[in-house]
This record gives sequence, C-alpha cells and structure tokens, in this order.
Amino acid sequence: QVRLVESGGGLVQAGGSLRLSCTTSGIIFSIRTMGWYRQAPGKQRELVADITSGGSTNYADSVKGRFTISRVDAKNTVYLQMNSLRPEDTAVYYCNVKGLGTRGGFDSWGQGTQVTVSS
Repeated sequence: QVRLVESGGGLVQAGGSLRLSCTTSGIIFSIRTMGWYRQAPGKQRELVADITSGGSTNYADSVKGRFTISRVDAKNTVYLQMNSLRPEDTAVYYCNVKGLGTRGGFDSWGQGTQVTVSS
C-alpha cells in the first residue's frame, strides 16, 4: 500500500514563504509524476505544479515565478517552495503521486495540509 505524508503547511503573512514536503512510502517500483494541488473553500481542486520523472515541470499561471517544485527520488519526496505568498494562495494543499507499485499503477493522494496567508 502506498502512503503519502505531507508536512510544512501553516499560517504566514503575505509576502512570506513556506516549504511543503510530501514523502511516499510503501513498496514502489517507480514514480512517474509528483505534483501539488490545492483546494480553496467553495472552489474546485486545481493543479499548482507537477514534475515528471525526467524533471520536466508544469506550473499554474497564478504561481509561476513564485513557487518551485522539486523532487528527490532517493527519498521518494517532492517539495513545493512557495515564495511571495498572497492571500489568494490560501487553501488546503494536496500531494499527488503517480507510479508503479506491487499492485500495478497507482495514483495516490496525501491527506492535505492547510496553508493560510494573512493580508
């Protein structure tokens, strides 16, 4: 069974920074895409950023130039460095990992971590 554990959320003032981490555990043969999504109250979950096994990255327009996604495959961990945070970045952030495990392909989600940006 694949399990994702997130950390790093919290309360920060506008203009501040936070770093989210997500570590994948379980018997994993390979990880393809790792990503971060967010969901604000009353809104749909949206992609923030993702990164492929080859290192290609994709960002939502709203976070380009402010957020950076990275991964350390040796640790099965993905990070999201968030700088110049804005109140509109307030949301629950979810980690998503797609890969191959003992039961075939998996598409797993973390439990979510709250990020609150005060003005």
